[in-house]
Amino acid sequence: MISRDQSLAAQVHLTKAGYDPGLIDGIWGPRSLAAWCGYVAGRPLGALGPLLGAAMAGDFRRFSITTPLRMSHFLAQAAHETGGFRYFVELGSGDGPDPDPWDDYLQRYDYRRSLGNNAGGDGERFRGRGIFQLTGKANYVAYGARLGIDLVGQPERAAEPELAVLIACLFWADHGLNSLADQDDLEAITRRINGGLNGLASRRACLDRAKAIWGAGHGHVA
Repeated sequence: MISRDQSLAAQVHLTKAGYDPGLIDGIWGPRSLAAWCGYVAGRPLGALGPLLGAAMAGDFRRFSITTPLRMSHFLAQAAHETGGFRYFVELGSGDGPDPDPWDDYLQRYDYRRSLGNNAGGDGERFRGRGIFQLTGKANYVAYGARLGIDLVGQPERAAEPELAVLIACLFWADHGLNSLADQDDLEAITRRINGGLNGLASRRACLDRAKAIWGAGHGHVA
């Protein structure tokens, strides 16, 4: 858990950096989380910030992402994967070749069995969405069933901030990432999310920024 002193120090840091965590009261809640998301992204998030903060406040407790180090690793990966919380939908389309190099990018995944795609247009329909890029019909079926939501019929819902946070936390828990965060193992976490080490320098920069608000206390796992 986060001590009151850690929370106070983090809230002061965010305030000095120009990000509003609400009351400086030592309570690490939605406002503080929203400000922290903006701080790690390096830009104000506007109306998106409170949506992310509220979702994280609940889901972090539910999935025990509750220490500075665990939260810092989650936010670092989230900020990288979404381009600083700009993109919750994979770029590209499946409309066919034209001068836009992204235009037919997703068509290659239309019949990708490893993703559960089995029809024309599935590559685009079940493109990566959310924080950790939920991709492929099989994953939309599986996570939709767990959430009680028809993500196959409404795949765009996976990009909604509240659901994006919940799906990302489920993925985090499914892949045992809390224990790797406790070990401060950025590379192992990156491999489980990305399948490799793509964007490692950016992820490390995001992690350094996420940790900065905690000072010397970021590594405490209480």
